[in-house]
Amino acid sequence: MTERPGGPRQTGAKRPQGLTSQFVGLKLRLLANIFRRSPWQVVGIVIGLVYGLGLAALLFAALVGFRFVDDVSFLRDAIVVAGSATVVGFIVFPLLFGVDDTMDPRKFALFGLPGRRLAIALGVAALIGIPALVLGILLLGTVVTWSRGVGETVLAILAAAIAFLTCMLLARAATALASFLLATRRARELLGVFGLLFIVVLSPVAVGLTTVDWAADGRRFLAALADGLSWTPLGAAFAAPGDAAAGAWGIALLKLLIALATLALLAFAWAGLVEIMLVTPGREGSAKNYRGLGWFDRLPQNPTGAVAARSITYWLRDARYWVSIVMVPLAPLVVLVAFGVVGVPMDLLGLVPVPLMCLFLGWTLHNDTAYDSTAIWLHVVSGVRGAADRFGRLVPVLVLGVLVIGLGSAVTVFVLDDWRTLPSLIGVSSVLLFSGLGIGSVSSARFPYPAVKPGDSPFQQPQSTGSVSALVQTITMFGSLIVAIPAIGFALLGIFDDPAWHLASFVSGTLLGLLVLVVGVWLGGRVFDRRGPEILAAAIRA
Repeated sequence: MTERPGGPRQTGAKRPQGLTSQFVGLKLRLLANIFRRSPWQVVGIVIGLVYGLGLAALLFAALVGFRFVDDVSFLRDAIVVAGSATVVGFIVFPLLFGVDDTMDPRKFALFGLPGRRLAIALGVAALIGIPALVLGILLLGTVVTWSRGVGETVLAILAAAIAFLTCMLLARAATALASFLLATRRARELLGVFGLLFIVVLSPVAVGLTTVDWAADGRRFLAALADGLSWTPLGAAFAAPGDAAAGAWGIALLKLLIALATLALLAFAWAGLVEIMLVTPGREGSAKNYRGLGWFDRLPQNPTGAVAARSITYWLRDARYWVSIVMVPLAPLVVLVAFGVVGVPMDLLGLVPVPLMCLFLGWTLHNDTAYDSTAIWLHVVSGVRGAADRFGRLVPVLVLGVLVIGLGSAVTVFVLDDWRTLPSLIGVSSVLLFSGLGIGSVSSARFPYPAVKPGDSPFQQPQSTGSVSALVQTITMFGSLIVAIPAIGFALLGIFDDPAWHLASFVSGTLLGLLVLVVGVWLGGRVFDRRGPEILAAAIRA
């Protein structure tokens, strides 16, 4: 008996798995591994799963119930708005909050896999997971909602499939971009600051929505919003079945084509992103070379100048301080919208932003000592006088505050075309800034509470805060307002009674503010001298 060329036949040999099936199996194993953690972590995961799937089941039941609602236009508008918000969520969540990308394309760069095949395999693997399951349940509910005929049902199935694939690809691409572009700490901090900025900017929109008379105008507002979103990639797939159910088949097919074209472009973009990531190494933070001592060369060579130079450097480079700088001009925006909603006249609203910015600027230093963390030992062991430490920390905020008062007050009275209010505007703003800095000089030395450590994300939760933090923040904020009562009172008299009172507001605000500032620096310096070891011990414990 002779063997055939090529060796004996291996009838029992298994065919090799396809690349996509291997990645699907890898994703399933990764999902199974989440239940191999500590018991309490598993309990938390199970509770989260039950909550998420239970909410999805309730929404699915509601969508099934909508099948028997005859108001097709209202259902279409509501589903388009909700679906568009869902698509935005799949983009924004990975970018702003970061997701651990266990299937990062760069992890497979050394396997020699073709980029297009890898993109397909990773895209299919992305269809497996808890978010995909929840989204699939909800989209299946929309199919039931629009199953009002054979044509409508087929179109609803196609639209749901396109919406599902679009959301999954968007999430996959956003996660890859987040891990690719946000690898450095500085990039993550900047994105966090911009995310906070985005949320604050949207807050006036939320306030404005509360003013809508939903009983009378809500339906019209919802319809206008849905009509705009239905022609965009965000809502086209969700709008097509509703338009078909309303009898507008031509518009429905056109929107389905928009959704399909969006999915095709997204697929090409995902394949291109994978190709780029396979040949691009991970980003690393670049070290900058600085010449000289920076602000230490420019300021006086004494303890106060050294502390001021270090504080200015912190304010320019530390992301923890950037958050404060971003919030200072944005807080008045929210207040202006809220007051505008209740009908406060614009000539009064225009006087609010500059004093409010000064209030928040003065408040920012109420826990500045804790921001030094263990580096505060340099101040303690070197024998820096408390007054020098207290005043040196105020320099960057004082410079910024004086600029805000000067430029902001001039712009305000120019826009309002009422120069008579300039003394009051300067007086109230000055007392809020100076008194806040004076009170903060004492509170940051006497009651430092745990803060975000240097180098950590500015949005990271401190180790422990307790009730001390809330008490210190409240005392500092309301203490400044109490000191400013005379200046605010004279300013109101100048607006509603006699403009001569504006001068009294300027004098009282400036003098009281400077008095609290000087006393606060002196008293805070004495507290710092006396409690240096306790401050250092608190920094070490935190």
